[in-house]
Amino acid sequence: MQVLVRDNNVEQALRFLKKKLQREGVFREMRLREHFEKPSEKRAREKAEGIRRVRKLARKKLERESGVSSAKKPARKG
Repeated sequence: MQVLVRDNNVEQALRFLKKKLQREGVFREMRLREHFEKPSEKRAREKAEGIRRVRKLARKKLERESGVSSAKKPARKG
């Protein structure tokens, strides 16, 4: 991975690099590899992640079809 530094602006290049690493999942992978994960724990984590992913996709699909966001709270009068 490569990031160009323009006009000696290292801070901006560092921010861009962090965004790239975040998108690639490098930080998440590092956190997972800090400690050994038992195979049973790995299966349980991956199963939970899959369930979350499916629910999120279903929620997004429902929002697109109905045109109403379920996450929004109704406006309070007062």
